[in-house]
Amino acid sequence: MTRKYLDMNQHDALYTVARGYPGGIDALAQAMGISVNVLRNKLAPTIASHYPSFEEVSTVVDLCHKAGVAEAHLPLHALLVRHGMAAFVVPTPDGVSEDDLSQTVCKVMSQVGAVAEAVSSALMDGKVTTAEADLIEKEFQGALSALGEWRARLRLKAQQ
Repeated sequence: MTRKYLDMNQHDALYTVARGYPGGIDALAQAMGISVNVLRNKLAPTIASHYPSFEEVSTVVDLCHKAGVAEAHLPLHALLVRHGMAAFVVPTPDGVSEDDLSQTVCKVMSQVGAVAEAVSSALMDGKVTTAEADLIEKEFQGALSALGEWRARLRLKAQQ
């Protein structure tokens, strides 16, 4: 039977992101300077005797992010969701114009609309599945990031 990996399970998310590293877990282990078998055991959600340290988790996320792995921050989001918290990437815009602020407001509204659409779709049958909840969580992360961008652009505008 094939195991279903969940985006909002921090162990599953870390394993999935690590597998997405260019060259896979073998190349990631080499970049981290550790044995492939050790890393594979620490990342495998089904092996309960090995766990990555906080520093190793951070290194995996950092290396994957720098390598352009899609959703490299997902393990961190999943960990925070487990504890009833949320985070977003705070952008650092170089400059800001009136058009940037207007476009950012539109982006925020679009992302909030995506959250509402995901929730509405999930509630069509009166139940919310784990997969639907994961999708809703991703949409919330997108909305939070758009709000963070808006905030950063307004702060930058205030400094001009």
